[in-house]
Amino acid sequence: MIMVLSQPTIIMEGVMLLLLLFALLAGAGTAITPCVLPILPALLSSAATGGRRRPVGIVLGLSLAFTAAITVAAAAVSGIGGGSTALRDLAVVILICFGLAMLAPSLAQRIQAPLSRLARFGPRTRGDGFVSGIGVGAALGFVCAPCAGPILAAVTAVSASRGGPSLDILLVGLCFSAGLGGMMLLYGFGGRVLLGRIRRVAAGHRVERALGVVLILTGVAMAFNLDARLSSFIAHHQRSLPGFLFDPTQSLENSAAVQTRLDRLRPNSRYVTASTHASAPAGDQAIAARVGLAGVRTPALKDLGPAPNFTDTQEWFNTPGDRPLSLPHLRGHVVLVDFWTYTCINCIRTLPFIEGLYRTYRRDGLVVVGVETPEFTFEQDAANVAQAIRSDHLTYPVVQDNRYGTWNAYSNQYWPADYLIDARGQVRHYQFGEGGYRQEEAAVRVLLYEAGHHHLPAPTTAHAVVPSPALATPETYLNPARDQGFAQPIRSGVHPYRAPGGSLALNEWALQGRWLASQPSDGIHEGFITPVGGESSISGTVQAQDVYLVLVSDGNVPRRGRVLVDGRPVPRAEAGSAVGPGGDLTVTAQTLYNLVRLPRDGRFRITVELPPGVRAYDFTFG
Repeated sequence: MIMVLSQPTIIMEGVMLLLLLFALLAGAGTAITPCVLPILPALLSSAATGGRRRPVGIVLGLSLAFTAAITVAAAAVSGIGGGSTALRDLAVVILICFGLAMLAPSLAQRIQAPLSRLARFGPRTRGDGFVSGIGVGAALGFVCAPCAGPILAAVTAVSASRGGPSLDILLVGLCFSAGLGGMMLLYGFGGRVLLGRIRRVAAGHRVERALGVVLILTGVAMAFNLDARLSSFIAHHQRSLPGFLFDPTQSLENSAAVQTRLDRLRPNSRYVTASTHASAPAGDQAIAARVGLAGVRTPALKDLGPAPNFTDTQEWFNTPGDRPLSLPHLRGHVVLVDFWTYTCINCIRTLPFIEGLYRTYRRDGLVVVGVETPEFTFEQDAANVAQAIRSDHLTYPVVQDNRYGTWNAYSNQYWPADYLIDARGQVRHYQFGEGGYRQEEAAVRVLLYEAGHHHLPAPTTAHAVVPSPALATPETYLNPARDQGFAQPIRSGVHPYRAPGGSLALNEWALQGRWLASQPSDGIHEGFITPVGGESSISGTVQAQDVYLVLVSDGNVPRRGRVLVDGRPVPRAEAGSAVGPGGDLTVTAQTLYNLVRLPRDGRFRITVELPPGVRAYDFTFG
């Protein structure tokens, strides 16, 4: 299990010192990548006006906003389904407003006057513009927050899973922001000197007005996502330049030492810890002998402590009036809390059993609550969750846990994960991952009997979907941070790829064509790849019976691809539920697509041809 950093003094030990040093270097390195290039015009324009300390105000605002986005805002805004879009929209509005103010010097003075009076509470300055500089810098900080890369994506995810930023997480974010801000400050002062020389030969307020136009154009460009397209264009046309100019910290980000220490920031499961000390009630064995399942050993039902209530949740489904449930109101019932997410194949395989368990025992007091905690950003969409509930024929209550509030309350770390709660509100059993189904049902029967339900029905006939016994291909993520098994490493930005000649080894993958690869930004697994023009495909040699792929079509516009097995369109008898005649694949919804379903497991080469506008996230197998 993952260790817990429980003592504040551990921050100053070698574990945290390595992370802090890395974060500082990564921040400075990020300032020379194309990721920040789209915001440089706004940075130089705003730094070139006002007093001498205005660049300091801009960089201070940028650093504070950047840190807030890393440690707090990313988790909070994602909880309402907005992701980083809401912060980006706010930043665009701020940039355009300041640009308009620079076009009208008299308006700028009226805006600046009350802001300047606020400066008495901050650093002293003889010039003007320090406070307004903080506002512009804050806008730029939220815009370029996605530049943080995999390490800060991990920090954001850890922050979300722990219910908010802790001191160690905050320090990592501050160090990254300090590295980035230091480089930005150099840019700001350098641009100020250059534009100062231009201003000496220009008349009136021409320079300020020109810079205001730059700010407005920058805001408009960001509103239409032109900055992201510019980054991709640069990455494609400058690929002949040294790689360190575009990803100077990649080796550090992917190092085992850094990733291990990030993992150690995660909390251990409190119930796993409790189970090592608790003992099962003596009467359980007698009850198990009476109502347990024949041939199944009932697990030890230890008292692991009180179950947390459903915390910081969003939409509820399958409840009367879609109203929230609470554990205090469910006292007297046996409750099964099932953590899942609708594109996780491991979760999907368990759902038929969970639904069967609910249908069999709900009249005897069993309540199942599915806690949908998203792995990918699009899984936060309530409409997507509702569609998944219908597709999987779930009738038990389900709640969205977009901010990881309930996940954090249980110190959970797995999809799927089940927590069985007795009628007194105490956690008595847990199951992580697939398997243990009959033991779980035996535990349910014992707890129902304890709650006074002595005439239990026959065991459920429902079964979970069992993966192929010869399954040999692991889950494969399609992003630069987790590209294990690829013949050519997946690189951030737009790059051409050529699949190697000949056959691919088992579990080896290759890209063909031009692809845009996105580094994870909203979560550890959030990265994806998408084709950029022409014919593009993903190929790999797998050992499995079923093949699944998480796909998203931009704007939910139907787009067609094709699935091939061993170089030919997948036959209808072997095609997955998402594939039509001739291997045709239509991508519309943001979900998991079943591509191949063989009568039995086998070894074969799968090729998926995708059009531009389709994002591919993750292969899973069964």
